[in-house]
Amino acid sequence: MSEWHIPLSDLAYGPEETSAVLAVLQRKWLSMGPEVATFEEEFAALCGGTPSMAVSNGTAALHLALLALGIGPGDEVIQPAINFVASANMTRAVGAIPIFADIVSLDEPTIDPDEIARLLTPRTKAVVVMHYGGYCCRMSEIIALCRSHGVAIIEDACHAIGARYHDAHGRAPHGAMVGQLGDVACFSFFSNKNLATGEGGMLVTSDVTVADRVRLLRSHGMTTLTWDRHKGHAASYDVVGHGMNYRFDEIRAALGRVQLRKLSLHNQRRGELTTTYRTELAALPGWQVPFQNYSGNSAYHLMVVVAPDHATRDRVREACFQARIQTSMHYPCIADFTAFADPPTPGLSISRAFAARALTLPLYPDLTETDIADICACVLRAAGNPTVAGE
Repeated sequence: MSEWHIPLSDLAYGPEETSAVLAVLQRKWLSMGPEVATFEEEFAALCGGTPSMAVSNGTAALHLALLALGIGPGDEVIQPAINFVASANMTRAVGAIPIFADIVSLDEPTIDPDEIARLLTPRTKAVVVMHYGGYCCRMSEIIALCRSHGVAIIEDACHAIGARYHDAHGRAPHGAMVGQLGDVACFSFFSNKNLATGEGGMLVTSDVTVADRVRLLRSHGMTTLTWDRHKGHAASYDVVGHGMNYRFDEIRAALGRVQLRKLSLHNQRRGELTTTYRTELAALPGWQVPFQNYSGNSAYHLMVVVAPDHATRDRVREACFQARIQTSMHYPCIADFTAFADPPTPGLSISRAFAARALTLPLYPDLTETDIADICACVLRAAGNPTVAGE
């Protein structure tokens, strides 16, 4: 269907983004330069001053995180089975083995600390935590567990830019921003993210050794960049490692800086819309709306509902499609993709149930309450709610 009445996501852009891009074009410097450097500084401030390095996309950030932590062939990386496939793909890319863990529950589709404890072996080198939908994982338990076993924590924070963690147990930084909760954090600026530049990502770490390694690896292992040489800060360069071209560019950095200034208000608006959804969908029979009792400061990236069964989910999705309301499914169970199904991963019963029953509804700052009323009416009718079925 080429045109949606209500799309799944939409860019919250205005004239500020246009002006920022035009200013870069007028300066006539497009590769990594002053705009990227300033964006990195401003992003670091968002993450409590933690050093931040811009890269070409969120997948690149995950790849660099694994490489910079020294993870390689034969190592195991525990990660949630409910996630985008990038983390698992990058684990395989460095020669390591993704070990898929189940989620806590249908109401809390983040990695289960008890599953991490069960899956730990002497070969475990890292745990990837994914703050699903913008809601933080159970970081108190995870930090305590990983620290006691000497295992690194990689935050897959692609959904959670601007989120803040609240810890009631004193085992993690209370009120810390996402990006400060692990050894390395990875963000994405893909077009559907809360901060969108089309492509792009950021790697955040307070580990100086990891940060230095990332800066080298993202640009071919070179000791200086083109901008350094252009400004006369260096005349040549050495190559001291086998790196990639994961550089960011000035145009997207300019977009990112404008989006960063809008982030707090946009996340607040997402939260307000999520509350409206929860009120409208309270009458859904047998459905769940995850994170109903969440106490932290979410980024509210996704609006997900969980149907009582697979057939009902698909019926509602088809009804939305016919009404030109775009929906999605976040996510299929990674362990069941062909590329990861051999050998089969036993268990994961909650993850597989979630994948079969979850439905993602539209959520973005410019969505209106009228839009939500239309969406919820369609969902309620298709779900068989008697209060709307006869309308």
